[in-house]
Amino acid sequence: MTPEPGSAAPAGGQELSDLSTLKALAQPRRQQILQHLTLHGPATSATLARALGLNTGATSYHLRELARYGFVEESSSGDESGSVGGRRERWWRAVPGDRRFPPRSRQNAETRLVMDELNHLSYAADLELFERLQREGQDLGEWADAFPYSRGTIRLTLPELRAFFEEFIALLNRYKRPDGETPDGARTVLTRLLAFPAPDRADSTRADSTRADSARAAPAHKDPAHKDPATDGNPAPAAKSNPAPAEVVQAPDNSKETGTP
Repeated sequence: MTPEPGSAAPAGGQELSDLSTLKALAQPRRQQILQHLTLHGPATSATLARALGLNTGATSYHLRELARYGFVEESSSGDESGSVGGRRERWWRAVPGDRRFPPRSRQNAETRLVMDELNHLSYAADLELFERLQREGQDLGEWADAFPYSRGTIRLTLPELRAFFEEFIALLNRYKRPDGETPDGARTVLTRLLAFPAPDRADSTRADSTRADSARAAPAHKDPAHKDPATDGNPAPAAKSNPAPAEVVQAPDNSKETGTP
């Protein structure tokens, strides 16, 4: 049942509030390993080492740490088992799940530092992958048009924003299905939702006014022998004003798992 806008939406998923768990996740190599397993399916430490330019000792260590906190697990699929030199290879897969992070109001200073680093890694990886796929668009065939993109604004209360998020998660879950039920021609599609409040106009105006008043109060004369190290004595060019971006909605034919990286 879809909740009414503004009503209390059922919060699902597993909240990752333990600092050790967050630190284990906010590690660049582990983020790369999780992304590879999510995009390409189960792999061995040797496969991951070749793909990521690491040694097998490093990938094995990171896999064990990820498994310790429940982010990956050994894969028991029969067609993925094998052995090298009489020793069984261990295959790993990403553990699906609806993982969520504690709201910022409940994060202490150390947790916020870890979360900021985790967000930075995630956003940078998403942007790099998106730009790479766009550059390789000619090799995607009919999927070259599969880049739906939307930028917009809506006015919501905080409860409505929470309901909006839960409805988005519910929509994702509607389209999830076991591999055996996935039709031919389907492929993995990465989805991302980023929503945040716009800067308050009144606060911005007051800040601009304060800066302007300070500038007017500054001394009008300057020692002609003194040079500003930032400009080497030359006046800085006037800043250009960039207009706010217009809202754009692009249809596909017109051109954290939920909560996890």
